[in-house]
Amino acid sequence: MVFTLRAKPTSNGNRISKILQLPQVFLSFSSLTPNSLQTLHNGLESNTRELDFNAVFLSCTDTHIAKCLHAHLLVSGNARNIFFSTRLVNLYADLGDVSFSCLAFEQIPKKNVFAWNSMISGYVRNGCYRQAVDCYSRLLTTSGVRPDFFTFPVVLKACWDLSDGRKMHCWISKLGIGSDVFVAASLVHMYSRLGFVDDARKMFDEMTVRDMGSWNAMISAYCQNGKAAEALEVFEEMRLEGMKLDPVTISSILPVCAPLNDLLRGMLIHVYVIKHGLEFDVFVSNALINMYAKLGSLDPARRVFDQMPVRDLVSWNSIIAAYEQNNDTTRALGFFVQMKQNGFQPDALTLVSLSSMVAQSGDSQNSRPIHAFMMRRGWLLEDIFLGNAVVDMYAKLGSIASAQKAFEAMPDKDVISWNALITGYAQNGLASEAIEVYHMMEGCSGIVPDQGTLVSILPALSHIGALQQGMRIHGQAIRMGLHLDVFVGTCLIDMYSKCGRLDDAISLFLQVPRMSSVPWNAIISGYGIHGHGEKALKLFQEMQSEGVKPDHVTFVSLLSACSHAGLVDQGQWCFQLMQEDYGIKPNLKHYGCMVDLLGRAGHLEKSYAFIKNMPILPDSSVWGALLGACRIHGNFELGMFASNRLFEVDSENVGYYVLLSNIYANVGKWDGVDKVRSLAKDRGLKKTPGWSSIEVNNRVDVFYTGNKSHPKCEEIYSELRMLLAKMKSLGYVPDYSFVLQDVEEDEKEHILTGHSERLAIAFGLISTPPKTTIRIFKNLRVCGDCHTATKFISKITEREIVVRDSNRFHHFKDGNCSCGDYW
Repeated sequence: MVFTLRAKPTSNGNRISKILQLPQVFLSFSSLTPNSLQTLHNGLESNTRELDFNAVFLSCTDTHIAKCLHAHLLVSGNARNIFFSTRLVNLYADLGDVSFSCLAFEQIPKKNVFAWNSMISGYVRNGCYRQAVDCYSRLLTTSGVRPDFFTFPVVLKACWDLSDGRKMHCWISKLGIGSDVFVAASLVHMYSRLGFVDDARKMFDEMTVRDMGSWNAMISAYCQNGKAAEALEVFEEMRLEGMKLDPVTISSILPVCAPLNDLLRGMLIHVYVIKHGLEFDVFVSNALINMYAKLGSLDPARRVFDQMPVRDLVSWNSIIAAYEQNNDTTRALGFFVQMKQNGFQPDALTLVSLSSMVAQSGDSQNSRPIHAFMMRRGWLLEDIFLGNAVVDMYAKLGSIASAQKAFEAMPDKDVISWNALITGYAQNGLASEAIEVYHMMEGCSGIVPDQGTLVSILPALSHIGALQQGMRIHGQAIRMGLHLDVFVGTCLIDMYSKCGRLDDAISLFLQVPRMSSVPWNAIISGYGIHGHGEKALKLFQEMQSEGVKPDHVTFVSLLSACSHAGLVDQGQWCFQLMQEDYGIKPNLKHYGCMVDLLGRAGHLEKSYAFIKNMPILPDSSVWGALLGACRIHGNFELGMFASNRLFEVDSENVGYYVLLSNIYANVGKWDGVDKVRSLAKDRGLKKTPGWSSIEVNNRVDVFYTGNKSHPKCEEIYSELRMLLAKMKSLGYVPDYSFVLQDVEEDEKEHILTGHSERLAIAFGLISTPPKTTIRIFKNLRVCGDCHTATKFISKITEREIVVRDSNRFHHFKDGNCSCGDYW
């Protein structure tokens, strides 16, 4: 096919001159498809009439064709036509070539407001917001053209700085076009996007006429800024004024039902959707699935999904995420398989859900294939969201080294990336490493800690009892305005409780919002680990009177508190109340607490009978609780039985071998001790070393049993020898039954003296002023001899010594302990 350009009559010199002025990208027409070429040819053959050029412009599906058309318009002289040149500006912008859009714009000799609006719009559509605002400034200062109603809705989208937005608002007021419904709605959008929702509401209230877009803009403003209740108020106001809700309204308002835990409201909106025939809109259906999923109502979510005549990838992601978020990984994986069978390929959101499913199910084998799939697609280099999901997945699977490598491989990291790694270390028992990562994050420019950061680091500080560092985080939370946030506040309550400052925990509890069970659970648990079972029960009654519904965690905390305080009858009452009044089905944690409650109080036969009557199979925590009780009360036969059952369900936990070894040692069966130790060794298990920590001058020192590597080692042991002599003069007699080695008595005394908590106490005594409270944190249970010795030390030194072991707190003062020797 031969293609001929028909230009307006002009001299050869002028034509050559014009062609030489064209950009070098105007090549041949050889790459045009036959259809595009025919369309372009027909349009150019029709005397360049505007009607025919509509088809020509629509046929330009890539920049090469657009540049060919541009070339013809320049050669033929039609590029100076305001209509064609403005169409070129929009065409290049639509194709993503802002530089040529700008070139076409600059070639317009006399620009009208339509041309200026097109150029500003082109910048905005391509994300060039600063250039859009600058273009508007040129319109004001150099063109002599007056902005119109169509200028501001576009330029307001480019205002990502409040000062720019305020200037635009001033111009709108000056020009008297603020009453236009589209301009006013754009101002609402602009203020809400910048987080100034009160200004958005003021603008909305001043509108004399409100269309559907205005209402949707205001609802969206509240939703985007986390003001769910206010969004619902506008929604109700809109409905009362007789406005018919559209899919945008429904899709905007449904997500606010979850934060308010308002399932009824969500169901009423669903009824409206069905009544007005909106249930088949794919966006509305997706929003309904997400709403039901976040409220834990999976059956309605499934029904909405099943009734959808058309599903997109978002629909499949929504139903997969619904089951994944509600811990039903089996069905979630089933929907993933169906999605692929229906021809949908996973995207980033699918893989985020898949990563979470793998982590929940503990499926380590599939973690690396998912990671590899993302890497092959190159997504990890582009999407921080996916990188964070991979770090979180490995951390939850306990592969903290892989999580660290994935974190380091991320080219860009945001605050969520750091939070995921900190949480990973903390959840895997590596509190010191979590704190180290947090300090690295603090030194990283551009990363600002948020709520998630504080919630991540506070449990790590609680674990090692770093009170002073925890108080510094508390101060940071106050500066950030997050200290009364329910999640941060709860973590602070937990931190103060576990660092031995129960009064501070109670004070903070009285300040934070208490509408949910979360802060109540934290403070009940705090009372429990400090041995205040009666106070924990009283607080539970207050919780009930305030109308806060307890959950399964509440009863775990209550049963644990009753166990530590020896409140057997009250604990049994709680166990019955949980089921009969609140319909909470006991899980293995509740059963484990009940076995511990009965066993710790010496009711070993009742404890064993309770296990036999359990409706579910006991796990290691249940048999472990019975074995621990047998060790406390010296029941060798039942202890042997419990250990055999225990090793059947969990043969890899070295702590249970240590318990059994202790039972043998207590009855002097040293051959049994050797046998258990050999069995653990053959299985590659190593005993967890006992350690105790103490924080002095913002530094946490950790001591291991028999440790002699501390810089103040000589002073510590000298202090211990002096204390031992004073203790013996007051009647202290070492209890060698807590030495689990078959050695001579003088060696046993030396071993007891070198226990980690005594080293930490001695260090505290020589490192702090007299009368100062000493706080010790131990990873294992305090042995009976150290418990007795610490009572003597508190009397000799006139100090309060607070020791937190793996079970609870012991407050030693004037020769007595708060536990009453019951632990």
